Amino acid sequence: MLEFANVSKSFWTGTRRKVILERASFRVELGNSLGILAKNGTGKTTIINMMAGIEKPDEGKITRACRISFPLGFMGGVVNRHTGKENCRFIARLYGLDPDYVEAFSRWLCGIAEYFDMPIGTYSQGMRARFTFSLMLALDFDIYLIDEGMPQTTDVEFNRKAGGILRERLENTTVVIVSHQPHILERFARSAAVLRDGQLHMFDTLEEAKQLYDYQA
Repeated sequence: MLEFANVSKSFWTGTRRKVILERASFRVELGNSLGILAKNGTGKTTIINMMAGIEKPDEGKITRACRISFPLGFMGGVVNRHTGKENCRFIARLYGLDPDYVEAFSRWLCGIAEYFDMPIGTYSQGMRARFTFSLMLALDFDIYLIDEGMPQTTDVEFNRKAGGILRERLENTTVVIVSHQPHILERFARSAAVLRDGQLHMFDTLEEAKQLYDYQA
């Protein structure tokens, strides 16, 4: 279970305070994937980062009573001066998993050959995206977080392998996905919400959420 209780978040832009959430309360139960519709620039990535614990709320409480992934495609969380192998083994220990398995899985999936044994700081952006994506899929989570703004890779073979694993994984787990395009949510979401003017409006179905979202467009 993932729960927001009276959570508020805002940023100072230099000229005004931009409100992302204002006293928002909602819960994501395991087995009930949630899609959040929001226009670009309204705070989709900030909400996902708060769910993952990367960003903290200004007020309120976020309860994480299960294993929650870092956002799919998140480029942080690894140490640039350490190799791919060293990062894999360290993060595996943090999650209480077998370092040998996490290393072997990531090495196989990301397919970056000898660069796996080189410092992360030497990777191209595409190689780093493949590595972090592979590392996330090597770990076992109850809730997977997906931000539509996640980095993309141009490697066809990697996309084929990783895409197949991700589709299989998401069939048996819970997903929270944020997007400004309703059709992206259709594959994953059982319930849906619309982020509008700092308020998160919750709905039982995506169709209901789309009615409000289309009305405000």
